[in-house]
Amino acid sequence: MAVDMNVKELLVIGDSDLLMHQVQGEWSTKNVKILLYLHCMKEICKKFTKIEFKNVPKIQNEFVIATATLSSMIQPPDKNYIDPIEVEIRDQHAYCFHVDEKPNGKPWYHDIRKFIATREYLENATNGQKRALRRLANHVFLNGEILYRRTSNLGLLRCVDIAEATKLLEEIHVGTCRPHMNEFTLAKKILRAG
Repeated sequence: MAVDMNVKELLVIGDSDLLMHQVQGEWSTKNVKILLYLHCMKEICKKFTKIEFKNVPKIQNEFVIATATLSSMIQPPDKNYIDPIEVEIRDQHAYCFHVDEKPNGKPWYHDIRKFIATREYLENATNGQKRALRRLANHVFLNGEILYRRTSNLGLLRCVDIAEATKLLEEIHVGTCRPHMNEFTLAKKILRAG
């Protein structure tokens, strides 16, 4: 892509120490599959007036991995210039902001639970708010006082308030509750249940 965009100077950041040293010619390999790759890389490197390789350990490479994931999910525009992405760095992980409490101290799902139980809208609710409430109510059901969200691939997800979410996350992080699923599915359940 950089060659197609006529880039002349390039900084390549990677988390494979082995690959970085091999591409720069500092280390060699006898693996036939890697030799073909290295030869191709060296030919591409000749197309730049300046190319620099920088190794960043995986533990410090979370941002690069996240941007690579994002870039694989979008279609690039049909132009040579791509608008820069503005990134806001927060002092807490995103999941800390996910579950929130209403100012009145009730859980985020209080209005949905009340609507399902009584089929009555909030006082002074607009037509848009009523429509949104009906749409949300289609994906959840009430079992006693507990609200569950239906999903197509994760089964039932229990809606929790901020105190329960905090307790669950702490228990999961310290390993109190051993999951009977892989980590990816567990993370999806945690984030979607909130």
